[in-house]
Amino acid sequence: MSTLSREGAGPARSSGSESHAELRRWLEAVQALSSAVSSGRSLREVLDLVADTARSLLGFDFCGVLIPDGSGRNLVIEGWSGLAAEYVARVNSDRPVRLRGNGLHHAPSSQAFRSGEPVAVRDIAREPQFTPWGGVAKEQGYRSMLSVPLVAGSEVVGTLNSYHSVAHDFTDHEIERLTLLANHAAIALTSARMVKELQQLTTSLRGQRDLLTKSERIHERLLAVALRAGGLDGIVMTLAELVSRPVLVEDARGTVLALTGPLAELPGADVRAALPLEEDRSEPHMLGTGLVREHGGHVAVTVRLAGEVVARLWLPRGAGGFSALDERALEHASIVVSLELFRLRTGTEVEHRLRGELLTDILSGAAAESRPLRERADRLGHDLSRPHAALVGQLEVATGSRRPRAYQRALTLVSELAATYRPRPLVAMHQGAMVALWPLDGVRTGAAAGATGQAEPMGAVASSIRRAMASVPGAEGATVAVSATERQTVRQAYRTARGALNVALRTGRSDIVVTPDDLGVAGLLLQLNDARQLVAFADRTLAAVREHDLRRGTHLLRTLRVYLDSDLGRTEAAQRLNVHPNTVSQRLRRIEVVADIDLSAPTTIVEVSAALLLLDVAEGGQPA
Repeated sequence: MSTLSREGAGPARSSGSESHAELRRWLEAVQALSSAVSSGRSLREVLDLVADTARSLLGFDFCGVLIPDGSGRNLVIEGWSGLAAEYVARVNSDRPVRLRGNGLHHAPSSQAFRSGEPVAVRDIAREPQFTPWGGVAKEQGYRSMLSVPLVAGSEVVGTLNSYHSVAHDFTDHEIERLTLLANHAAIALTSARMVKELQQLTTSLRGQRDLLTKSERIHERLLAVALRAGGLDGIVMTLAELVSRPVLVEDARGTVLALTGPLAELPGADVRAALPLEEDRSEPHMLGTGLVREHGGHVAVTVRLAGEVVARLWLPRGAGGFSALDERALEHASIVVSLELFRLRTGTEVEHRLRGELLTDILSGAAAESRPLRERADRLGHDLSRPHAALVGQLEVATGSRRPRAYQRALTLVSELAATYRPRPLVAMHQGAMVALWPLDGVRTGAAAGATGQAEPMGAVASSIRRAMASVPGAEGATVAVSATERQTVRQAYRTARGALNVALRTGRSDIVVTPDDLGVAGLLLQLNDARQLVAFADRTLAAVREHDLRRGTHLLRTLRVYLDSDLGRTEAAQRLNVHPNTVSQRLRRIEVVADIDLSAPTTIVEVSAALLLLDVAEGGQPA
């Protein structure tokens, strides 16, 4: 095997000695290559034409064009003339030409590709390095070969191999002509690749354009349903039609908001609950946004609003999966559902505000029987002419920053509960607590209604409200107080319930339902109509201490309360107040001086305890 230069074995012919006919043949061949590329023929067709041109112009028995495969590690035959298809397939699969590896076994094609110079083999039977390809060469029937690099600019893009069936000494004339043809072939190969890439790019762009056009139509169709007030039901029906699958929408609590199609094909509540709302970013997704996740033969489409997961769409995956257009439909549906939920949330917030303003006016002293107030209540679905009980609830939330959102969610849940009763209770936030004015004759309606059709006891109603509030994410508990069921004015009922809540919380009772009967004497006192008498009685003992705290910003009254709650233990009181025991002693001495009392006397302890209880009861209408 030898690498040949242009000054090798045979005499070179000058261009002037070429016959006119031969020159025409070459020009026609080059023109044919150029026409093949410009006409958009495939890369395989162009390479076959290169091999066939070399064979016909230079009289070789076989010709082949080799280019790197997709990995770039091997040369494979991509165009040929005279070679058997079986030979080509066998070489490409079993004996590809390695571009890297042991130099002792580099094929002529590999050497030509790596060096950029022609490589000739006079007799492959006498070349030990050709042994790996000897078997297939013998079957094909060639004895000698010449491999010329295809050079485009400064890059070798392949080789043009020519074969004779007998041993042959390749002349400089043959090498020059084959090199000349290889140069044109390199241009043709590069051009064909560019044409192919442009065609693929054009096809891709057209596909993307069509996908975007169809995607826009899908979005317009889904949005039109929302704008026509078709609601979630209309959106779900449209999406089901677009993707040819049943669809279910659930909110963040797992409550089904809308569905269409056979229930048997949709996931049950247990399947849906098994998939966490927040997606794991490391798990695979159908869409790059992490929007669609697979779970149990179904897919869940996340719906977000202001960064929060507010709902999910569920669909069966199906045997064929989802097309690109289906995925666009899912993506647009999540956006439109988010907009619809935002609209519903906005409407709910407006209702909450209107009910809150109505409740504030009622509790601030406006007569519930006044015509303007009753008309406002009627428009919101409330009948103020009926007797009502009052329920007041407070959430326990560990993180203060989460309190507003937790109360907003709790308000929504309790309002949804109230909506299932007739006459409808009035639920709103008031002075930092959840307040419900509940008709004493309220009856539950719909699927949750009882068989008797009778009014539900207020204790059971309070328990339902407490459970709803405690279910809010971030809540550590909920305490609900309910007024007495005797006929009272709305303001009296509210004051009783608010006072019961405050007394319960101040005495360490929380995450329960509280009634006035549960509070003993305090519960009885809460039902008095005139709180001023209670304050006046309490001030006989503690007026000076209250005035001292207000004037100087001290905490004497609170210290006294904690001291009594700690069974007169100064060390325990100091721990609960997070101060030194000496500080507690100093404050107690100050209380004795200011109030002119002796805290070591049992009768004084009784009077002070009673006074504090009366203050708790009297201040029941104020936030705890």
